[in-house]
Amino acid sequence: MRAVGGLAGIALLAACAGKVEPQIQYVRVEVPVQVPCRAPEVAVPPWAAAGLRKTDSLEVKVRALLAERRQRIGYEKQLEASVSACR
Repeated sequence: MRAVGGLAGIALLAACAGKVEPQIQYVRVEVPVQVPCRAPEVAVPPWAAAGLRKTDSLEVKVRALLAERRQRIGYEKQLEASVSACR
């Protein structure tokens, strides 16, 4: 029994004696990093219907509202372009 234990101890000592220095190996790991968005700010236009008065005619009010609708469509496109630039 002692012979088996002695052989195991010698084997362990031999394994420690043949130890090789670890080699340093560099590995490149790509990690996503958050970057702040640098999209230009979209200015709110002066809305066409903002200056309407109660006394304006129906035709003037309708024209101003139609003009504002076109303004809003253009403004939304600018906002969407700004947001898509950050994706």
